Amino acid sequence: MNKIPNHVAIIMDGNGRWATERGMSRSAGHKEGAKTLEKLAIYAQDKGIKVLSVYAFSTDNFKRSKEEVDYLMNLFIVYFKEKFDRVIKKNVKVLFSGRKVNLRSDVIDAMEEVTNKTKDNTGCILNICFNYGGQEEIVDASLKLFKDLNSKKIKEEDINKETFSKYLYQDLPPIDLLIRTGKEQRLSNFMLYESSYAELYFPDTYFPDFKENCLDEALKYYENRDRRFGNIKKD
Repeated sequence: MNKIPNHVAIIMDGNGRWATERGMSRSAGHKEGAKTLEKLAIYAQDKGIKVLSVYAFSTDNFKRSKEEVDYLMNLFIVYFKEKFDRVIKKNVKVLFSGRKVNLRSDVIDAMEEVTNKTKDNTGCILNICFNYGGQEEIVDASLKLFKDLNSKKIKEEDINKETFSKYLYQDLPPIDLLIRTGKEQRLSNFMLYESSYAELYFPDTYFPDFKENCLDEALKYYENRDRRFGNIKKD
């Protein structure tokens, strides 16, 4: 492939339905999805993708049953404290985007632990959106910008879309390719500011089955896209 996107984002949808269709608990689907994420993070590094952002848990996911939320939190802790060594050894740098409000202290500890372990890694950035909402991110960025404007750390004339992006949860390049697995075709409040010119790809595959060959298919789709950013194609 001649055109590898800098920033790929994945809405990891369909874990629960994958499990239900197999007569398994939804929790089993989340566990299988975590294994898929581990493989994809390593593969993204091998493919030369600079940033892989994933939608792991939205602010709205707290509306689910306490049993499912607790399982997801516990799975998160186990994976990032005990089972993510292969990703770390591949020089992947892990970041987190989202709010810490409503998160258990042991979840926050696990986030800080893996962030510290990988802070000096120089490979692919794995940006995990956890307790995340795109609208919430824009609100939080606006509040930080307002405070800096009020304290004169920034001048009004210096505010533009580039400076605003630095107030988001992470200072990352725009999304080039946004993938949503699981047969749905909506953004569901995911990285709205960063995906303004993203190419959108909606495979029917549930996330646990979205293996390395599926990512290759998405990259082939991206390679064939004509990205004009509002310009007109010249003959």
